[in-house]
Amino acid sequence: MRILISVIRYLLNLAGAYKVYEWYLEKQLDPKRIPNHIGIIMDGNRRWSESLMLDKFDGYAIGADKVYKAVEWCMDLGIRQITLYVLSTENLRRSKEDLESLFKVLESRLDNLYHDPRVYEKRMRIKAIGKVERLPESIKAKIHRLEEATREHDGYYITLAIAYGGRAEIVESIKRIAEKAKRGEIEPDAIDEKVIEDHLFTRELPKQEPDLIIRTSGEVRLSGFLLWQSAYSELVFLDVLWPEFRRIDLLRAIRIYQSRKRRYGL
Repeated sequence: MRILISVIRYLLNLAGAYKVYEWYLEKQLDPKRIPNHIGIIMDGNRRWSESLMLDKFDGYAIGADKVYKAVEWCMDLGIRQITLYVLSTENLRRSKEDLESLFKVLESRLDNLYHDPRVYEKRMRIKAIGKVERLPESIKAKIHRLEEATREHDGYYITLAIAYGGRAEIVESIKRIAEKAKRGEIEPDAIDEKVIEDHLFTRELPKQEPDLIIRTSGEVRLSGFLLWQSAYSELVFLDVLWPEFRRIDLLRAIRIYQSRKRRYGL
């Protein structure tokens, strides 16, 4: 079934039907209400490769290449902050073979980003959040190199949630605050939401809270993604596997976002 769907999409693309629909969708969007910060849970790489009887490495590789396109589509629409759920702490419990494939792709794409002139032309600041210390040394080194090279950039903010868990982030925030309280740097009564936010992994972002969170693959849950920051985010769940994600899907998600009235808990 997945092969048939892929063939149909390919034929529709050849016929130009997608381009027409893409144009139609974009015309429906209000440019003044484009989200400033989008989070994407990129789910479905393994299921996609299994459905096409491909190696898992192929799913990760094509999924990683789709990240470039998705970021480009977001920037073209004026979205300045994109947070991507690359790898959860739970994902680190996968099989050795699975992780080796994933890490091989991740290392390659981090290299590509470092050498990509668009990163510097667009002044993209790239930062990893999560338990990065749990990653292989070679990947940690490439992350550090990329972060240092883009530290002063302020055009776009690309955040990679790697070895990330929302609960772990909140625990780390509380630990750092507790250490400060122990040293007498902060009074317990002074601890409020702002203090906690100032100690989250995302504290260096201009806007920590995503306006919109998109999850692919049809799963309807956040899986620990930005638990604190997503309190008032609009959530859109798409029944498309990440390697098949198209600009049309992004536009559809933004159209849904714009159709809602954000209440912020009121």
